[in-house]
Amino acid sequence: MAALLRGSWSSLRRCSKYAHLSLDFSRAMASKTPVGFIGLGNMGTPMAKNLIRHGYPVIATDNFPESCKELQDLGAQILDTPAEVADKADRIITMLPSSPNVIDVYTGPNGILKRVKKGTLLIDSSTIDPIVSKEMAVAAEKMGAVFLDAPVSGGVGAATMANLTFLVGGVEEEFKAAQEMLTCMGANVVYCGDVGAGQAAKLCNNMLLAIGMIGTAETMNLGIRLGLDPKLLAQVLNMSSGRCWSSDSYNPVPGVMEGVPSNNNYQGGYGTTLMAKDLGLAQMTATNTRTPVPLGSMAHQIFRVMCARGYGNKDFSSIFQFLREEEGQ
Repeated sequence: MAALLRGSWSSLRRCSKYAHLSLDFSRAMASKTPVGFIGLGNMGTPMAKNLIRHGYPVIATDNFPESCKELQDLGAQILDTPAEVADKADRIITMLPSSPNVIDVYTGPNGILKRVKKGTLLIDSSTIDPIVSKEMAVAAEKMGAVFLDAPVSGGVGAATMANLTFLVGGVEEEFKAAQEMLTCMGANVVYCGDVGAGQAAKLCNNMLLAIGMIGTAETMNLGIRLGLDPKLLAQVLNMSSGRCWSSDSYNPVPGVMEGVPSNNNYQGGYGTTLMAKDLGLAQMTATNTRTPVPLGSMAHQIFRVMCARGYGNKDFSSIFQFLREEEGQ
């Protein structure tokens, strides 16, 4: 049934004169075909909420039952295990913290692949080792299911506003089948290549993001010590060649921007522990491919030290606070 529906959507898209019907048809079918969602953390919950807003019935589960309450109040069906979700949904999205979590949710004793139905579309939006994504794709294929890796960029704010960027790896025809659903949660859905390519793109992006955030925090700190007003300095950077996302959209200095973690005691956003994990994955892939990444390696060590100093649960932009405390020692 899932394959038939995906084929119908693809056929409609190929005929441009029926393009508007494709949207209407897929939205109508959404109300009849539930989506499984596993992993209701800071990112997963707003993503699942956006699916509900677009008319998708959601069947969900999480290791922590309290994480499910908000979604349950919106009408989602909550089950106890990933296997139970797989029994009731033929499209499943997973959003999990790490490679071991993904392996357990897919192949563990109560995992998805214990009860997955043939033709089920499995979309993993976790940020993990590309090799693990490839292993899960092989395991899914043996059960007659299809696996896509689709990590996201954008953070909690973008997840809440359905403004994420999905970086997708897998069979291109299956990517097209998943596109409609992913656009309910994101503004950009990019096909990157075979399974694992989405993860590769995400790790490259996050390594640059981490390096950029460290550079922005160092620059802002230096300017403040030189007597510059931080808002003025941010304005100068953002109209000059030093401009980057960390300076103009996610400034790490409290009071410079509204609606970012630095203005909320570094709560919310993308945790330092997760950034250290992503940098560790980038470092591992760089080692495996003999790729020199001196700044990436240094960024990894800095964020690991931050975790050891108690910054693990704060947003990664707390690097500014970390630098300020370091200078006081």
